[in-house]
Amino acid sequence: MVAPPDNAPPDNDVLWARSLHYSHRGSPRTKSGGGSPGLIGVSIGVRAGEILAVTGPRGSGKTTLLRCLSGQLLPEQGEVWFNSVPVHTMGPAARERLRRDRFGWIGPEPRLLPELRVWENAALPLLIAGASHRGAKRAACAWLERLDIGAFARKRPGALNRAESQRVALARALVSQPSVIFADEPTAPLHRAERALLLRTLTSAARSHGITVLLATHDEETAAAADRRIELLDGRPAAAVAAASPQTAFPQPPEEQAACSLSA
Repeated sequence: MVAPPDNAPPDNDVLWARSLHYSHRGSPRTKSGGGSPGLIGVSIGVRAGEILAVTGPRGSGKTTLLRCLSGQLLPEQGEVWFNSVPVHTMGPAARERLRRDRFGWIGPEPRLLPELRVWENAALPLLIAGASHRGAKRAACAWLERLDIGAFARKRPGALNRAESQRVALARALVSQPSVIFADEPTAPLHRAERALLLRTLTSAARSHGITVLLATHDEETAAAADRRIELLDGRPAAAVAAASPQTAFPQPPEEQAACSLSA
């Protein structure tokens, strides 16, 4: 674990990370997406209230980056700061409290608890944090209504289809009005119309409530909803990969490029 820097990150960065390295030991690291490549020297700063898209092909390290920034994984090297607090030096219990109190998460799978009703699934972060039953239900139902799924509030998840279940997962991520939402391919399993609804609700809620969003996606339409983007490739920033490419360092003269095109 590296020591914290002498100076804290910029005040306008709600999340800040420097030179993150993480490897998935024992996992296949293939370019075909069979295993995640981890992270190699990734630095990032995210401003408060910003929607940042983390783009790249499947297996490029997007999920690993979000998990490191949210405290689910500890980087092997590098630093992660949230509001000038060093996440990388926190113990497991402190990181768990941070995720519960300040972060929201939505992934490609809804992961609803089948024994709970829909509103209880949506209210789960509030109930775990000790909110009153009545207050948690009111907040959860308000988000379910906003997502056009309020009619299912008293049903069990088994009565929902995939798109409806994903809307409940989004309500669960938003219900505690977190400082940051980590959205890991949240629209990947949905059809275009459902993707548009989910994304519209997420972005409008983030802007109206001042929530920072890190949106991992390989879909160009989804990424276009963000204020800014960072692209990963094989666990590195794509810009760094391009800069290190021999073709970039030693570009072919135009006449040689034309000759190669003709011979091909």
